[in-house]
This record gives sequence, C-alpha cells and structure tokens, in this order.
Amino acid sequence: MDPENIISEFYDQGSKTYDILIRHSRQVAEKALVIAENVRHLKPDMDFIRQAAMLHDIGIFMTSSQSLGCHGMHPYVAHGYLGRALLEKKNLLRHALVCERHVGAGITADDIKAYNLPLPVRDMVPLSLEEKIICVADKFFSKSENSMHSERSLDKVISVIKSYGNKNLERFMKWLKLFGY
Repeated sequence: MDPENIISEFYDQGSKTYDILIRHSRQVAEKALVIAENVRHLKPDMDFIRQAAMLHDIGIFMTSSQSLGCHGMHPYVAHGYLGRALLEKKNLLRHALVCERHVGAGITADDIKAYNLPLPVRDMVPLSLEEKIICVADKFFSKSENSMHSERSLDKVISVIKSYGNKNLERFMKWLKLFGY
C-alpha cells in the first residue's frame, strides 16, 4: 500500500495543503522510524509505522485552517477523528486509529467533556506501541510555514505537551522514557 496514493485521492498534488501535508508526514515518518529503531527489542511493525505516519494527518482538509490552505467546516482539533472515518471507509482500521489517537498526547473522554471539545466523547489515546511512536514523532514537527523545515527541540516539545495539562505530560514522559529519551 502506498500512502501517497491514498493522500492523492483527497488532495490535489501541488496544492499548498498537499505540499505541507506530504512534507510534514515524511518528517514524522522518518522520526518515527528512528524512534522505532531504538526500541527494536519491542518488535515495532516498521512497515505499518511508515504507512500510518504518512497518513496520520489525512483529515486536515476537512478542517478550517487558513494557514494550511484548509477550507473545511470543522475545527482543526477534529482532524484526527475525521481522518479515522476516511481510513475506516478504506478498510485501513489500524491506520485509522493512529489518525484519531495522535492528537496532542492523546485526548481522553474526560478531557473532551471537561473542555467541551468538538469531538465524539470517547478516549482517543494511543494504545499500541506503533501509535505511541507516531504520536511522539509528530510532536517534533510543525506544519506552520515559519517552522516546518526544522525539528523542534525536546524541551520545546515537552513545553507544548505541558500546556495540555499534567496528565498529558505524565503520559508523554512515560513514552519518552520507553523510547530512551
């Protein structure tokens, strides 16, 4: 399965959004594979990681994010569950879960209720090793034009995750420890 072919079904090649998505997805895939190499003893599915990392943000076109060239009707935070729905229709069920579960350091049903987030009320937290790896890798790269060409420092990543609350930071720090950071 070629993830870029699937992306091309939903995005016009050469468009701003396509270019941003492909660049970001390749960065995340490369970082995720490096992280996975460091935990080979845990037997991560390298092929799946490469594919799912390329597809994790496929739902962004359905959101409203002018800076990314997205003119959809949903808030950006919804791109994960929207991507899940797209990939479930293609029978890519494991890949679909990565889409939904990579946002932030995962989002719990309690968080959705407490912050009145425009999301279905369910836990959207990475569970599998591969989901955790992709979630962590994603945090090192921005899609914004100002910073999309460089990798964030670990301190910056931790600072961003900390802004989501202590539970999210604790979860994320456990993953970093698991991956040797």
